Amino acid sequence: MEITVILCTYNRGHMLAKALQKVAASTLPESVNWEVLVVDNNSSDQTREVVEELRRRYPGRIRYLFEPQAGKSHALNAGVREAQGEVLAFMDDDVMVEPTWLQNLTAELHGSEWAGTGGRTLPAEAISLPRWLALEGPYALGGILAAMFDLGDEPSELDRAPYGANMAFHRQMFEKYGGFRTDLGPSPSREVPRPNEDTEFGRRLMAAGERLRYEPSAIVYHPVPAGRITKQYFLNWWLDYGRAASREVGKKPDVVGVPRHWISIPKMMVTLLVPRMFKWMLALNPQKRFYSKCLVWTTVGQMLEIRRQRRDAIRH
Repeated sequence: MEITVILCTYNRGHMLAKALQKVAASTLPESVNWEVLVVDNNSSDQTREVVEELRRRYPGRIRYLFEPQAGKSHALNAGVREAQGEVLAFMDDDVMVEPTWLQNLTAELHGSEWAGTGGRTLPAEAISLPRWLALEGPYALGGILAAMFDLGDEPSELDRAPYGANMAFHRQMFEKYGGFRTDLGPSPSREVPRPNEDTEFGRRLMAAGERLRYEPSAIVYHPVPAGRITKQYFLNWWLDYGRAASREVGKKPDVVGVPRHWISIPKMMVTLLVPRMFKWMLALNPQKRFYSKCLVWTTVGQMLEIRRQRRDAIRH
């Protein structure tokens, strides 16, 4: 089997070296041919120099690809096009992988039972949490904080999409279902909501009947930047998540000549926004209170995106 690890990066040369060293030291059977493809998404720092230095240290293992069109999804799709592997694994440029990560993540993709896998992503260091932030339980927000993805110790079939920091798919899934959506994901343009470019692809596969596997032994450690542990960071993320969720669904047709947004927005206000606002204002538990506030921001994001879709439709 041939495997390509796709690692997209933008102006993180100081972090990239550690991530690359870790994955380049992966242990796999000699029968497996594998490579790491670094996709430089128009960086202006020392990214290329970092990659060239590690290419010399690990000859034949690391390749460099420059993608000038800004936006993570553009970089991901460039990596998919240029990858040589039959199985494509994905990691972030700031994570630390265990030596067995790649083997464990891809071992069950030899056959056709599974279309893809998602591994376990844990925080890289102990975190001092404010009272309003939960990483476990019904009000958990760890997935936003550090792409945390931990479904326990037992392998299982996934009922949710894995995160892009730790996932793998058969290459033919991209040939069959298309690439990552370029109207989602991190981008210089504020018109593009930051979340969902990775999870949308997984949901697309599951909606088509493909099976994804959770592999707890494929472990990645994700750092937690101090700047993320603020309420404003989470609220901005959830607003963008609401925008991305509406964009993922797309514009629905009008109803008997009545513009859809005239129906959708009032309905969301009554069924989602008002109940969530009451939960937010009445909650005594600080974690429940903040989680409920995040859901309010999500609903507002959804409504804003519905209005944007209508505005764009009128313009065109």
